[in-house]
Amino acid sequence: MGEVLELTSSQVMPLATSPSDTSTEAEAMQTITIIDGDPSKDITSSTSLQGYQHNPQEAWLPITESRNGNTYFATFHLICSGLGWQALSLPIAFASLGWTWGIICLSLAFAWQLYTIFILVRLHEANLGIRYSRYMQLAIASFGPKLGNWFALFPIIYNSGGACILLIITGGGTLDILFKTICDGDATCHAKSLTGIEWYLVFACVALLIAQLPNLNSVAWVSLIGATTAVLYSTLIWVLSITKDRPIGISYGQSDEVKSNMEKFSDVLNALGIIALAFKGHNVILEIQGTLPSSPKQTSYKSMCTGVTISYIVIAMCQYPLAIAGFWAYGNKVPYSGGQGFLTLFSQIHGPNSSKLMMTSIYLLVLVNCLCTFQVYAMVVFDNLEVRYTSKKNQPCPKWVRTFLRIFYGGLAFFLSVTFPFLRRLAPLVGGATLPLTFAYPCFMWIAMKKPRPNGLVWFINMGLGCFGIVLTILIVIAATWTLADNGLEANFYKP
Repeated sequence: MGEVLELTSSQVMPLATSPSDTSTEAEAMQTITIIDGDPSKDITSSTSLQGYQHNPQEAWLPITESRNGNTYFATFHLICSGLGWQALSLPIAFASLGWTWGIICLSLAFAWQLYTIFILVRLHEANLGIRYSRYMQLAIASFGPKLGNWFALFPIIYNSGGACILLIITGGGTLDILFKTICDGDATCHAKSLTGIEWYLVFACVALLIAQLPNLNSVAWVSLIGATTAVLYSTLIWVLSITKDRPIGISYGQSDEVKSNMEKFSDVLNALGIIALAFKGHNVILEIQGTLPSSPKQTSYKSMCTGVTISYIVIAMCQYPLAIAGFWAYGNKVPYSGGQGFLTLFSQIHGPNSSKLMMTSIYLLVLVNCLCTFQVYAMVVFDNLEVRYTSKKNQPCPKWVRTFLRIFYGGLAFFLSVTFPFLRRLAPLVGGATLPLTFAYPCFMWIAMKKPRPNGLVWFINMGLGCFGIVLTILIVIAATWTLADNGLEANFYKP
């Protein structure tokens, strides 16, 4: 389950578990240290604090290898992982929901996901001496090994590994557009352009080169660059959109007079799925908090709360203008275009009238942000790969094994990105399928771990939000599937 922190000890005993759970690898790691019964010993003394250390295996893994993080590093990671190209699709959601309901739904979703983030931060050290530094650890501790794996495995795999695949698709495509923008109509230059697969390969190679940094803490300055570029390109896009002339014939009403009630309802649910997908990063919250130091006197809670508060103020200052300004500038003309509707339409309408330097700068910022965000999500995958090795060998990964595992995963992510280059077009479906990880599971985890009074206010709020999140997930997945079946999907396998 969680990582156990040792105080002064004279005896180590396994935690009591049910017979059916004793065989699980996670629970085999969970131990309690019995403190010597001498009352003269103060476990909060500076000497005893030196013994407040993590499980030996935790010191071998990329997420928890370094515990020297701080509020600033956590803020960099949170902005880099929480603000990305998904936010460029928010004007599409507004086109289906309209002004009033668009703002209401975005605000409710923002408040809801912020609430679940603070739940995760609180549960990181829910029990004295135990840190849950991975989402899966907390899921298993809350729901048990079977249900924890069954509920959380797919959303975690997609939100970590799938994010890397999407970043290769986005980054490789951006490289192609950047090259064409620099060429600016030069036929000789265009003739030297690489194919889509080759651009994907270039991006993957550069990302893997940066990914050789040893642990999540060492990626902090990369996350700073990623956070800065995300704020810059999102600000540039919405500012330039409102300062230029709007297209002729735009409309803010829902042009669905010829649509059936089922189609209208499906559009609304798909819009909610797009909003849900914009709030990503919950699967790395515990991992980021795991890089912060903690002791019996001062846990990581306050530092992480400060980082979350600062980062989500910044994220809100970027997402709301993107959604509102994008819908104001283009109305219901914003196409989905595989998840970059705002940027795509801006490039089509205002690109020819914008300076080459400005367009190149925007694409370069998007590219750098993709490279930096890849590192945060890939580190979670690297950690999962290395935990298998360290559990079997009972020793840290040698440098050559760590390098091999990372190159292997990079090659696999590249292959999948080439195989499914249309993955971004499935945003409503994916947003719905992974919605519980953000909006539902943390509420159930709080009930399971903290055990509030049944039918009390806290219990009722968390149970209500959790159940509503599950129902919303089912509706969004059904609506997205129905839309795909009705409209079809251009599945361009192996043709980026």
